[in-house]
Amino acid sequence: MARDLYIVRHGNTFDKGDTVTRVGARTDLPLSSSGKEQANALATHFRETVAFSQAIAGPLKRTRQTADAILAAQEEPPELEIGNFLREIDYGPDENQPEDAVIARIGQPALDAWERDAVPPPGWRFDPAAIEGQWSSLFTKLDKADDTGPVLIVTSNGIARFALLCALGTRQHEAHDLKLKTGAYGILQLEDGEVTLKDWNLRP
Repeated sequence: MARDLYIVRHGNTFDKGDTVTRVGARTDLPLSSSGKEQANALATHFRETVAFSQAIAGPLKRTRQTADAILAAQEEPPELEIGNFLREIDYGPDENQPEDAVIARIGQPALDAWERDAVPPPGWRFDPAAIEGQWSSLFTKLDKADDTGPVLIVTSNGIARFALLCALGTRQHEAHDLKLKTGAYGILQLEDGEVTLKDWNLRP
């Protein structure tokens, strides 16, 4: 039986007028005012469209706050599980740096390769194959579970894109924007050990 997975990116951590930086695994910011509004919009949307039977979120404040808001609006919310690999990638020397400083250090082509193909720029501290392996392990676990209800998974931009890559494979991802926008979500479907893409980058 098919099982839907809702991959959600947390809400904003900056508001209009703030200096936006590249927030990674070592920068534990809470949701900003606009981020809380995004989380509440997701909560309202999902309350009207889906009843989650399982919920998993990364350990950072921004992901947990987004998940908490969504679950608070559910009629019978499941207990929130924490998945450490959903934390976010480590941007190395570019952690918590403004985007112009990041581009000055690594160059626009390196940033483009990250956005297009999830290729780590020099100095970023993570292993793409390991992250895809962790997603695959989670998919297998969820697929084998007796529960076949929809699953809420709240994470960050750098981690979410590898879920999409697992679903699409290396030959098909070029037609999709890997980046999941803040306060947006994608839907993957599990069935008989296979994971497929239903939709991506949806906002309430």
